[in-house]
Amino acid sequence: MSVPEAVLVHKRYEYSQPGPGRYMPGLDGLRTLAVFAVIAYHLNFTWAPGGLLGVCLFFVLSGYLITDLLVMQWNRSGRIDLKDFWLRRARRLLPALFVMLAGVMIWSALFGPTQLTSLGWDALAALFYASNWWLVFHHVSYFASFGPPSPLGHLWSLAVEEQFYLVWPLLLWLGLRYVPRRGRLVGLTIAGVLASAIAMGMIYQPGTDPSRVYYGTDTRAFAFLMGAALALVWSSRKLSAELPPRVRIALDVVGGTGLFVMLWMIWQTNEYETFLYRGGLLLFSLASTLVVAVLAHPASRLSKLFSKQPWRWLGVRSYGIYLWHYPVIIWTRPTVNTGGTDVLLALWQMVACIALAALSWRFIEEPIRRGAWKRLWGQLRSSRRWQVLKSVSGRVTLASVLLILSVSCLAVIGEFFITNTKQLNLSSSVASTSQSIEVQAGSQAGSESTIPESSTQTEAQALESGTANSTAAPHLELSAPSDTSSASKPRTDVTASTEAGKGITVIGDSVMVSAEPALKKLLPGIVIDAQVGRQMYQAPSVVAQLKAQGDLGERVIIELGTNGPFTEEQLTALLSSLGQVEQVVLVNTRVSRPWEGVVNQILEQVAATYSHTTLVNWYLASSDHNAYFYPDGVHLNPTGIQAYTSLVAKAIEPTLPEHGSIQK
Repeated sequence: MSVPEAVLVHKRYEYSQPGPGRYMPGLDGLRTLAVFAVIAYHLNFTWAPGGLLGVCLFFVLSGYLITDLLVMQWNRSGRIDLKDFWLRRARRLLPALFVMLAGVMIWSALFGPTQLTSLGWDALAALFYASNWWLVFHHVSYFASFGPPSPLGHLWSLAVEEQFYLVWPLLLWLGLRYVPRRGRLVGLTIAGVLASAIAMGMIYQPGTDPSRVYYGTDTRAFAFLMGAALALVWSSRKLSAELPPRVRIALDVVGGTGLFVMLWMIWQTNEYETFLYRGGLLLFSLASTLVVAVLAHPASRLSKLFSKQPWRWLGVRSYGIYLWHYPVIIWTRPTVNTGGTDVLLALWQMVACIALAALSWRFIEEPIRRGAWKRLWGQLRSSRRWQVLKSVSGRVTLASVLLILSVSCLAVIGEFFITNTKQLNLSSSVASTSQSIEVQAGSQAGSESTIPESSTQTEAQALESGTANSTAAPHLELSAPSDTSSASKPRTDVTASTEAGKGITVIGDSVMVSAEPALKKLLPGIVIDAQVGRQMYQAPSVVAQLKAQGDLGERVIIELGTNGPFTEEQLTALLSSLGQVEQVVLVNTRVSRPWEGVVNQILEQVAATYSHTTLVNWYLASSDHNAYFYPDGVHLNPTGIQAYTSLVAKAIEPTLPEHGSIQK
């Protein structure tokens, strides 16, 4: 996500020219709220799951400010200077973007060269303002989806902004020219709002990846258009600071109500809620439009509050803060983190991105705004060095540089296709590779010597606290073992019976693929249907197939949620499709992705209300156990497999047959 160019549109230097309008400092303070909501979201603060809505606020701001500027130009001269508009946008946006991209590429070359190929394509998409569609159409392999995130992934919204800036001035010019009645033009703009919002609601499919509607220019246009509609009826130039007291109070009440709705949604919503894509984002955009209208009014007390320092200072630099915050977070966060948010680290990350933004503003954005770079360029052209560049040797040097750049681009393209071919071959063998690795883990799981004694005791405590039962099924409550000496060790032995797992069926994803060999060793006879990349919406067909084959047991373990979110309706429909089974075990997830909290919350809610259901709290059991995971922070190493399978087996034990009881 990126901070829109509207960060710079209405600064004093824009409005200091005769007649174009006025500076609205309250909107700078509003940008500070928006950019820090986004940062809180990327830092995974639990109190801001809807922090991504800060981008929607920026879209509304951009729509308002750009339309206000263009309409005032039309009112003054009867025309819109598109060339001047686009050049001004380029001067405001590109220099800071180029510096950030160069910094990211240099850092990656020094400390993460394996990412250079993918970063090269991300950078090209950013330069052509196509990052959002690149993210939509670039199908990343399963392994890449759990690899290091791109530090340029946040530039999608800057692409949406520029696409809007390319098209909207043309449409606005046509509207002002051929639809002279302003009311009709507002009506057409609102029709565009409704069309975009309806498209989002229709394209979005609950329980699936929302990237298409989240990144799409067409499905996000309504936020810009709401700001544009406001500008057509709420021109900043016509707003007077003189208002009757009652009107002033009403203005602030409207602004306060809109602000409350915005803050509530940042606190209570998340990117995987169906509500968000079927009216929620439209509601947030409406609340943002009301707040923008109030803060743009010089008579508003709320505007004076948002105009205070340091909010205004931060808002002026919010474009740079946004550009730098995501690379800083990606570079500095730990690879595997099972201990929650590190507040001190988060503080340093925020300080770093603010400092980089301040430097960008001081040495890049401000000098270009004031014409310093233009003067320097003029001095260079009049110097002897420029004459050297114009000489034959200078041209040869320039041609050499261009040749090097071309060869580098070709190398990146070639490496890209080679890498994709390798990943395709790797994906086809992932299941067999994972199983061969974990067979060794399963053989180690029966040996207590694989984990140091002190570590084993700590893990046993986590395992004992990691399995929680549904309140709707008290007969399945798991009691602690009476033998405290043996309770300190994970239980990995089963009696000689080869049918300890008979009647147990598992439906899972790649985490269960890894655990399958060890779980089969622990519970012989168990039926496991696990597949890399599986999501909840695919589970009903798996259940139908298992029923047809006669492999659906009386006890069913469901481990899904690693690869994406699902809705409560999808989960309850799946449980209903199981029929009258004896027990259902739901295993929650630990995956360092935004949907982790959504998945675990839904699993907990359903387990608490659905009969004969046990919740295995793997998220809690693995807390502060980085040693359980491979570097992706999701898939289990041999130590993690031992803890995981013991936890799952404990949830099944109360209903195991006498001859298949697990030994303590």
